[in-house]
Amino acid sequence: MSETRVFAAPDVWGSGVCILFELQSSGFTMSKNIFVGSLAWATTNESLERHFAQYGTVTSAKVITDRETGRSKGFGFVEMETGGDEAIDALNGSDLDGRQIVVNEARPREPRRGGGGGGGRY
Repeated sequence: MSETRVFAAPDVWGSGVCILFELQSSGFTMSKNIFVGSLAWATTNESLERHFAQYGTVTSAKVITDRETGRSKGFGFVEMETGGDEAIDALNGSDLDGRQIVVNEARPREPRRGGGGGGGRY
């Protein structure tokens, strides 16, 4: 079955031009971004990739680390070209490096709220 979706790319350059494009998904597989939580401190990008590769093609695997210490924050993301749904079903609750991991489809990142501006008095 063929499905056509229309997407709008936002005006990121301030030109006033918004780009529309179509994506036809007949036979086209979109990659799936997967959240992986409760990772052991010892889990590496490579071990995360190996754990998911048994279910399909892994495009990328990244353990998120603290900028200052370089230590794992205990979660990561895996992007899979194929087998993403199967990996989520099979690996949620599985053991990786001695920890029971949480695996689910990653949600889109929430836009950050503009804070700042303490407005100190002079």
